[in-house]
Amino acid sequence: MNPLETERINLCVASRVSRRRLFSQMAGLSLGLPLIRASALPLFAGLAPQATTVQAHKQAAPPPEPTTLSPEDEQLLDELEHNCFLFFWEQANPPTGLIKDRCNVRAADTTTAASIASTGFGLTAICIGEKRGFVSYAEARLRVIQCLSFLWHKLPTHRGFFYHFANINSGERMWESEASSVDTAILLCGILTCGQHFHDETIAQLAHAIFDRVDWTWLSEDTTLLSHGWTPELGFISSRWDLYSELMMMYLLGLGSSSHPLNSDAWFAWKRTIFEYDGLRYIGSFAPLFVHQYSQAWFDFRGKRDRYADYFQNSIIATDVHRRFCVDLNTQFSDYSNALWGITASDSERGYVVWGGPPEMGPIDGTIVPCAAGGSIPFLPQATMRVLHTIHDHYPGAWCRYGFVDAFNPLTGWYDSDVIGIDTGITMLMAENARTGYVWETFMKNSEAKRGMEIAGFKPYNPPPAEQQVPQT
Repeated sequence: MNPLETERINLCVASRVSRRRLFSQMAGLSLGLPLIRASALPLFAGLAPQATTVQAHKQAAPPPEPTTLSPEDEQLLDELEHNCFLFFWEQANPPTGLIKDRCNVRAADTTTAASIASTGFGLTAICIGEKRGFVSYAEARLRVIQCLSFLWHKLPTHRGFFYHFANINSGERMWESEASSVDTAILLCGILTCGQHFHDETIAQLAHAIFDRVDWTWLSEDTTLLSHGWTPELGFISSRWDLYSELMMMYLLGLGSSSHPLNSDAWFAWKRTIFEYDGLRYIGSFAPLFVHQYSQAWFDFRGKRDRYADYFQNSIIATDVHRRFCVDLNTQFSDYSNALWGITASDSERGYVVWGGPPEMGPIDGTIVPCAAGGSIPFLPQATMRVLHTIHDHYPGAWCRYGFVDAFNPLTGWYDSDVIGIDTGITMLMAENARTGYVWETFMKNSEAKRGMEIAGFKPYNPPPAEQQVPQT
């Protein structure tokens, strides 16, 4: 193995270790700030009143103003989606269908590490690509059948859960990675999207066979809170999915399973902590912005709520809070502004970093992470598109064959050499959702998705106008 590949592998593994450590530590964090009465929060009816908050420091936001995508926005998003699609199409091994976790765009990339999360995003990207004419139906169908066949017949699993990292050519488990609960969920979302998109009996049968093999009852045998995963060497990972995060997709898929369903109590077991910033209140975590994006790439929460919250409106608020947080950092990092903001778990000059806020976490240094805005387009179209236009038009070093590089720092002139599959994926899927709602519409045709949301208690409702979105200044 050459030194370049070894270095990138170490970086790749470190990124996931850091992310998992973050969630395992969150339960022990406390800011010691004042409490907010849940009854005072119209979005969050039914929440326990002991939620911790990040204290507000400015006046409440003025009334919202609706926005739409402009022709210039559509043009940029069409180019962006096409380039993102090329990553998932070109950085896959067709016989296995597995897709690389990351790729160096500055030099020939010889890495062999695929991730099941990148593959899940990629399967959905192929559906979008076929819909938009980036690839023919025959080519897309063949690639998906090859992938699903390999997943069903050859890729190692434990109780239906897939190992996080695999060799792109052989499917062999890499680096003693875990059978991952949330990454399997991301893969399943991609698989189920394919099952609905192609109207093909072979694909539909494979999709449902793979989904039905996942034994959610084993993962929840001794607890209503799901483990991060399992390894043959150590058994279950002690960290649990117990705080609001990208976990919603995982719990909803488990509830929706007809073969090995989760108990409905699982949906009510995890904590929904209330934060406040700039007069805006929302459910959040001590975690980067991506936790507000991933589940909503596939599950359509618009106009629905459970006993606790309207999670789509919650992500609108959380995204705007993050924008305000970045703008407030302008006194420290002059590049942050209304036209250039966004920090979420990503590469940096010093390696992979789990950073963001509020509250501020990680060694923030002025780095911009394009997928922070790209993965939030449906929530704040005008504000996020302003950022994407700024990056595309004024920072050519941040643009490549596969869309935006993972991160860059205008203050130091550093530009990442890599793109990362999950960050490219969330950008592509949310761009399409903002334009057409296609991923939401297609994925929600699955009975598993419908059943999961029904069991969790989601019901349609009409939010008051003041809650529909926050200002896009």
